[in-house]
This record gives sequence, C-alpha cells and structure tokens, in this order.
Amino acid sequence: MAKRKRSTATSAQAAKETPVPLPPGVERPLRHTQEQQTTTRTRKASVVVKQEVTTEVTKTSRRGLRTAAASISVVNGGALENGDVASDSPWSDLSETEPPEITTGARRKASRAVKAKQEMAAQSTSTPRNQAKVKKEENADEAALRDPEADDGEDAASEEEEIKTALSRPPPVHSSYLPLPWKGRLGYACLNTYLRYANPPVFSSRTCRIASILERRHPLADASMPHHPTKNRPDREQTPDIGRGQTYVEELGLANARDIVKMLRWNHRYGIKFMRLSSEMFPFASHDQYGYKLAPFASEVLAEAGRVAAELGHRLTTHPGQFTQLGSPRKEVIEAAIRDLDHHSELLSLLKLPPPQNRDAVMILHMGGVFGDKEATLKRFRENYQRLSPDVKNRLVLENDDVSWSVHDLLPICEELSIPMVLDYHHHNIIHSDEVREGTLDIMSLYDRINATWTRKGITPKMHYSEPTPSAITGRQRRKHGARVATLPPCDPTMDLMIEAKDKEQAVFELMRTFKLPGWNTFSDIIPHVRVDENAPVKKARKKATPKKKKKKAAKVVGEEENGLVAGADPTSIGDDAPPPVIPDEELHMGGPDGRVYWPPGMEEWLRPPKRIVQKKNQPEVDQEEKVTLTKKRKMAIKQTEEVAMTASVKTGKATPVKAAGSRRKASIALPAPEEMDEESSEDMPHLSGKSTPERTNGPVGPRRPSARARRVNYAEHD
Repeated sequence: MAKRKRSTATSAQAAKETPVPLPPGVERPLRHTQEQQTTTRTRKASVVVKQEVTTEVTKTSRRGLRTAAASISVVNGGALENGDVASDSPWSDLSETEPPEITTGARRKASRAVKAKQEMAAQSTSTPRNQAKVKKEENADEAALRDPEADDGEDAASEEEEIKTALSRPPPVHSSYLPLPWKGRLGYACLNTYLRYANPPVFSSRTCRIASILERRHPLADASMPHHPTKNRPDREQTPDIGRGQTYVEELGLANARDIVKMLRWNHRYGIKFMRLSSEMFPFASHDQYGYKLAPFASEVLAEAGRVAAELGHRLTTHPGQFTQLGSPRKEVIEAAIRDLDHHSELLSLLKLPPPQNRDAVMILHMGGVFGDKEATLKRFRENYQRLSPDVKNRLVLENDDVSWSVHDLLPICEELSIPMVLDYHHHNIIHSDEVREGTLDIMSLYDRINATWTRKGITPKMHYSEPTPSAITGRQRRKHGARVATLPPCDPTMDLMIEAKDKEQAVFELMRTFKLPGWNTFSDIIPHVRVDENAPVKKARKKATPKKKKKKAAKVVGEEENGLVAGADPTSIGDDAPPPVIPDEELHMGGPDGRVYWPPGMEEWLRPPKRIVQKKNQPEVDQEEKVTLTKKRKMAIKQTEEVAMTASVKTGKATPVKAAGSRRKASIALPAPEEMDEESSEDMPHLSGKSTPERTNGPVGPRRPSARARRVNYAEHD
C-alpha cells in the first residue's frame, strides 16, 4: 500500500510538472509562486534563474532571444501575449519568428533550479535582520519586479531631480573685462585636427595594446616582406623574442616624436606658440612590467623637437592621465603614479630646452578622488609628494577639477608645498566653494594668490579655459567641453592660455578671428574635401573601348599618343597635361600659399575626402535635385506610351496593343509623348500630326517588334 501511495504521489507530482500541450506559436507564461508574491528577494532570485534557464534553452538564437525577452517580461509582470516583445525591448527590432519548442525535460530542470534558488533565498531572509531589510526594500523593489527597466527609471528620476537642481541654481556672474590687446600665448592640447586628417596623418598619439607587443615578439611569416594586418602577420609558432616586441613599441614612439616638429612649424606659421604634448606619445613607457626608458633610443629625436621649439619660442607642457593620483590610499596606485611622473619628467628633460623654456615645461596634475575624507587625502598627498624626485617637484602643477576639488581646496596646499596652481575656469564654474559665485567675477579676487604660486618659482603663469556645450544643463552634462569658445576669460593679457576645446586649433582660430588677435589674417577657409598642400598621386586616364568598325582609325590615334600627339591637337601644346609640381616636404600639409587651414564650426567632414559613390555599369545617373526614382520614371514612360497608342488608335480607328516600357527587349523603340514632338517628327507620323492616314496594306511596312514572350530567336528563319 505504501508502495502504491508513493507511486500515486510520484504520478501526481509528474502530472503536476508535466505541462499541458499548447497550440503552436503560443508560449507558456511563467507564473508567480506564493513565495514570490510575499518575499522580495525570492522573486529576484526567480527572475535571475528564469532568465538564465531561458537563455540556455534557446541557445541565444534570434528566435531564442525573442522567447527570452517574452519570458523575462512575463516574469516581471509584463502583459505580453503570443511571444510579442515590447517596443522598448532590446529584441524589438528582430524579425517576427516562431518561438522554439522547449522540451519537458528543460522545463523540469528550470523548475527545480527555481525551487532551489527560492529555498536559498528563504533561508537568507530567515534572520530578523534580513527580514527587516527585506521589508524596508519591499516597497522600493515592487516596481522593479514588474518593470525590467526599473533601473533606468531610477536614473531618469535622479536625472530629473538633477535637472531641477541645476535650473534652480543662481545664474553665473561674469566679468566684462577682456584682456585686450592680447600679448600672451594661446595654445591647444595634443592633437591638430587639420594635420590629423592629412595624408599621411601627422599626430603624436599612436598607441597599441599589450597583446600587440606580445604578438610582435614573434617573427613575421615572411621575413622578406613588411608587416601586413592580414597577409603577413607574426607567426606564433616560431620562438618569440622580447627585443623584437620592444622594437615595435619603440618605433611607434619615435614616429610620434618625429611629428612634433611638423606640428610646431605648422603652429608657428599661424601664430600659435603654446602646445601640450600627448601623454600617449610612448605607449606603456611607465608600465610596471612592459615599461622602458626613453634615453637609449629617443634622445636624438626629442632633442631635435626641443631645438625647434627653442628656435620658435614655443612653450611645451604635459598633462598625465586621470589615474595618476598621489592621494590614493592604495599602494599600487601610488607606485604607478610615481613611475608615470618620472616618465613625463624624462620626456621633458630630453627635449634639452633652454633654462627659461625648461622651467615653463610643467606637468599638470589633478588631486584625484576624495576617498571619503578630503583631509586624509591631503595628508597622503603631502607624504607622497616628499618621495618625488627634484625634477618632478620642479615641474609639478596642480589643477582644480570638475568633480571634487575646487580652487579653495587646492590653493592652501599649493601655497604650503610651493606648487603652482592652474586655474581652470570651466571646472571652477562646476565645482566651487560657497565663498564665491559661479562665473568669472568672484574668482578674480584670488588672482594674486594664484599668480604668486607661479612667480615664486620663476615660471610663466598659465590658465585653462573652455566652455560647456550649449545644451548642457546639469553638472554632469556641463563637464563635456564644447567644440569652441566664444570669448576670452578676464585673465592677465601677458600670460599663457590653454584652450581646452574639442576642435583644438580651430577654437584658437575662432578667438583670433573674433578679437583680431595676432595671426588672425594668416589663415583662410579650406576648400571642402580638397587638399591643396599634398602630393596626390597622378591617375592615368583610362582608355575607352573602341568599336570594331573604327579599329584602324583608333590604331592610328594610339600611335600618335605614343609619340606624344593626340588627334586634332596642336603639336606645340605638348606638355600642357603634365603632372603638377611636387610640393617639398617642408610645405606638405601647411595649408598652401593661401593658408587654407580653417574649417567652419561643424564642418569637420570637410577635412576628409568626399564619400565615393559607386555606380553600377550601364546604370543611368539619377538626378539628385529632382529626386525622381527609376521606378517613377518607368511609370511615366509607360503612361506616355499608352497616351501615344491611344491617340494613334483614335486616328486610325483600330485598336493598338500597348506593351510595358519595362520590357527587356532593347530593340523596342518607345514613342515620345505628343507634346514633346516637333513639327518635323509629326510630319513623319501623319496620324499624329492630323494629316490623312493612308490605308494600311498587307505588305511589310517596317521592322516589327518581336513578341515579349519569345525567349529565344532563331535567326535562321529570317535568312
């Protein structure tokens, strides 16, 4: 009897777990259990498990993705039917397909996994502390269980609150003072947009991945040929050599350093004498495992760049990355920061600049994170600052940021440790103390203290200026730098000003034109998609195909072309089609004789060649102005043909069959519309011109159009 009871219970359980077959195309909804309705954490576990099971069963196919999306939506309280996916779902753009059939075994496995997860969740909430936590979060998580996009909703709510706070802040108060006439130096950071899109490109931030360095340790598959990304890659089966990978990364750094000279001379031609060098010039130079020194291989190249900078009177600076922080509580971060500062110090020292310019070659650094306590972070900074080398201390400069550290936070420690401070106006307008208002007016009261941090070390003061994008409202949105700037800050007209805008040197040009600063008349607008300062390769004219009947005449023309003559051309005009003169290296990418290097705001695409439109053979060109498609033209031709045929049938009194103009027969001649015919053509067709029509005879009148149904033509029948 007990056996029977167990059998009955097993059968009942199997019947309970066995799903009822549904019609094809209808997906079985996943129902909530009693525990899911009462315990928040249990429902979360169910959602996760059902997502994993659904994803595993469907094998991430397109149909499976739609089924998984529908299953997840049902689990979270969605009202989806027949496998539909909500319009805001990431799978909503997939094509409509049938959901795959899920076997009974897979459903049982999913059910057991869900129950196990529920039991674990129930045990985790058994303690009073956890139960109190669950009750506290139950109301907040109720919407999350019904809406899979609940996190985005919270972000939207917080963003809406942030927008309200930003709109309620007091308006900025700016000074009306303009530093004119300007006598200082304007500069930009790292990249020149005009030179970056040159051919070949000129820039100093070529980089790579560590995986590429490790791969380049292996010799090439064909050592006699240069490296190619697909045809001649390193052979991983051969023995690697560390020196080979090091040579690869050093060559990248040398290519970056060589382009400094071209950028300096380009800047000098257009009145820019201040530039920030890229921190990515030598990839992974400060890495703990793959790092290297610059002196053994880059001394000569950097010395040449320093010689040009000294000759032209330019100022060069650097700005280590955001992860270089001396106030971090983590030891490994401090060690990496010291290595990075030593690397930048070596780079600037190898430039061999004269003493005044060498003092002005500073390294700008942010304080970094707060780590929960500003005073503790400042204490760690003081301790780690003492570990720096003398050259790093002489070059180190602190800058206020747009996240945590304001001018009032950094100015005391800069005065304490004798560190110059860079005032960034853009950052100040986002993060500032309660003592001053947003804008440029109140911060002017600190100018004397800020300038004193520079003059104490005999360094020329510098400031940073940029403006947010016009549509920015919240603090997070205002952190993004705008493409260009509209005005000058109220600074000392003899100082150096770094314009940190997206359009780089073009933002400097915009200020030059606006305020007629020195150098504003040295450049002009570029010609869209045209480079007048490059040696473009001369393309040979393609010879057109010659018809068979004109073969002899064409052969004569070809013979004349070989002798430098063209049929019908004047022999004295030999050499008129000679290639343009070669532009010397010192004039390459320099803007040409008219200085065409300025592109208007938003027209960065003018720097690139025009997009090439490939047109198929024997395809007529479509008039872009009229924007008439080929299908519409074909319909118009059919309509015109029908009108002509109807007119002819009225004149002759006989029905004329009309065939579609889209027929494949090339020999067919489409009749023009009556209004497009002139008098001469109407005389040739008297039935259209109103003249009497001769009676039709049984004899052949002219070539007849073959039937459109005929697929093959037996020309032997016409012989």
